[in-house]
Amino acid sequence: MTDSWDDLAGWWIDAVRDDPSQSTDTHDVLDELLGGTDGPTLDVGCGEGQGMRAVGGSVIGIDVSYELLRAARSAGPVVVGRAPDLSFIRSGVLRRVVAVGLLDLIDDHEAFLSEAHRLVCRSGHLCVVINHPIATAPASAPLVDPTGEVLWRWGTYLTPGVLPQRIDEHSVDLIHRPLGDLLTSAARAGWSLERMIERGPSAATLARHPDMTGQEHIPTLAGFRWRRD
Repeated sequence: MTDSWDDLAGWWIDAVRDDPSQSTDTHDVLDELLGGTDGPTLDVGCGEGQGMRAVGGSVIGIDVSYELLRAARSAGPVVVGRAPDLSFIRSGVLRRVVAVGLLDLIDDHEAFLSEAHRLVCRSGHLCVVINHPIATAPASAPLVDPTGEVLWRWGTYLTPGVLPQRIDEHSVDLIHRPLGDLLTSAARAGWSLERMIERGPSAATLARHPDMTGQEHIPTLAGFRWRRD
């Protein structure tokens, strides 16, 4: 079970400041997804506001953590809420919904995809960045063959599951879904996929995490831009 995000707030703020895998890598993907989109935006799971600052303009953040929202207020107006319940927002009032590092933290991704679809106007967008599903499959891990090449063990990739992650004395559960399940759920909710991005660790991330050396060719992040037709 994921611990309280108020308890994890200090760790997350430090990670955003110091760890490129939790900040610049993710937002490089987000910046590419945002290209060609504009308008009033809701950042769901906004954390301490790094996504809000990347989006800019007319953006509102929503998060479950009071501690993180205190930091996010410097980036724009914020609201306390727990995804996927966005029922307090009127239908069709947004041009974009953004979710970075959220979809693999919530149990009911289908409800979130449907709610986001309800919120945006026609031709509006949903931009999502998550840990790549090959990295969240239980028992997945890097392997080094006798020649020194780094390969990837897929684990139970084809089956939805939960990957517990330890963070000091706390725990976060990453919800694993195969790409096929995620894309099918989005299509059922009425979304049309415009762009998908797969990205491995950056040079900055490899410098901070030397144990990832050799994994440049293994995706760690996935990004999606969907349009409401």
